Amino acid sequence: MGTLMPNYHLKPSNFDTTTKSHCLSHIHVKQVQRINQLNYSDRRNRRETKMATAAAAAGDANSTNPEQNPGVHQQRIVIRNNHGEKLVGLLHESGSTEIVILCHGFQSTKDSNTVVNLVSALEKEGISAFRFDFAGNGESEGSFQYGNYRREADDLRSVIQHFHGVNRVTRAILGHSKGGNVVLLYASKYHDVKHVINVCGRYNTKGGVEERLGKGFLQKVKQDGFIDVKANTGVVLYRVTEESLMDRLNTNMHEACLQIDKDCRVLTVHGSDDSTVPVEEALEFAKVIPNHKLHIIEGANHGFTKHRAELASVVMSFIKEPVDHSQENST
Repeated sequence: MGTLMPNYHLKPSNFDTTTKSHCLSHIHVKQVQRINQLNYSDRRNRRETKMATAAAAAGDANSTNPEQNPGVHQQRIVIRNNHGEKLVGLLHESGSTEIVILCHGFQSTKDSNTVVNLVSALEKEGISAFRFDFAGNGESEGSFQYGNYRREADDLRSVIQHFHGVNRVTRAILGHSKGGNVVLLYASKYHDVKHVINVCGRYNTKGGVEERLGKGFLQKVKQDGFIDVKANTGVVLYRVTEESLMDRLNTNMHEACLQIDKDCRVLTVHGSDDSTVPVEEALEFAKVIPNHKLHIIEGANHGFTKHRAELASVVMSFIKEPVDHSQENST
């Protein structure tokens, strides 16, 4: 059982912590992108293949979803984005006016166990939650794209505007993995949500590309126009176009984080044993986001497979804790 690490409050000026220091140089992080070995039949539905692959990549393949809180009812909601595509989501209605919106990661869906487990924790606290599929993922319309960071932030905008239109208040937005990047990009552009939770987002969007696409990927994509990413069985998981690749490589999280308002509270949670996104990237967010709290969970992987209770506890504490306005106004 992993040990929950203390919260870090890093200031851009000196990066001092309010708790005992933890030397990250002793954390062994394997920077390897996993391609999971799944058994596919020739006639398996393509969507099932995509969802199964995503769940395995997040470390969720052998997990089970938490049971639904009997005091909460679920409602399927369809929202159109700015491109006219239908975004499909599930509202966990507890009766609260405030709502937390959760965003899934790369090649994943609203049904990833990391997301569902956090929704269950919110239900238990009587907080309504909404989880949805970005365009091109899960049940939503559109084509899957490798990049799409800012377009997914605009999908999130459509969701938030929908709930604003029915008199709901977005209390917080939370994203896991690529979804963590999306919620930060949203906060840098729209400035209307004051609680943002980044779970294992990637600071350097150029990282992990070669592991997925292979050496010489830039030359190959410029020559052929695309790269097909395949499973070990030879099944094509997804296609990376030159446009979508450049979208990812040109997404600058450093510049985006500098645009986040000082009164926006940001929590970054990361696992010390994350082999998909190195834990050191969490420290980079702490250096540039003005009102930021960093929490590292010792021993946790990218999907928090054995640390979901700890992840939920950290997230709920952040959402529920009173805002210290004097700290927010300090420089």
